[in-house]
Amino acid sequence: MGFKLGSKSMNELVGVHPDLVAVTRRAIELTVQDFAVHDGIRTLAEQKRLVASGASQTLDSRHITGHAVDLVPVVNGKLRWEWDPIYMIADAVRIAAKELGIPLRWGGAWDVKFTDSEDSPEDLVQDYGARRRQAGKKAFIDGPHFELPKEKYPA
Repeated sequence: MGFKLGSKSMNELVGVHPDLVAVTRRAIELTVQDFAVHDGIRTLAEQKRLVASGASQTLDSRHITGHAVDLVPVVNGKLRWEWDPIYMIADAVRIAAKELGIPLRWGGAWDVKFTDSEDSPEDLVQDYGARRRQAGKKAFIDGPHFELPKEKYPA
């Protein structure tokens, strides 16, 4: 398709871990759905505002340490939080991460090793929601969010 990261996306990647930058750059080459880097590094103050608004669930965000990015679909020139394009981006990110040998955790299914899974992103989200409901818990699903796992990439 020939998508490229724009200058705003490149600025959002400043300070992000080089492995995650490499995955993002490769994913934009592979994707059939254009996307922008909506968030890379966040300050603690930004994170506090997001938690207060309900847009995030933790002050221990991997964005603060440069270990997370939010990749949001661009549809008709606008950022759109819609599931079909998010799934396409997730496919490209997973392929890129596998090619580069970089493990990732995905906000669509927090409890699954995303790069080890062969299930479709749609199935991962549905199954994650079912597991959370079965455990009597609410599922916080953040499809645009990708992060390096703490086990391999401590802050």
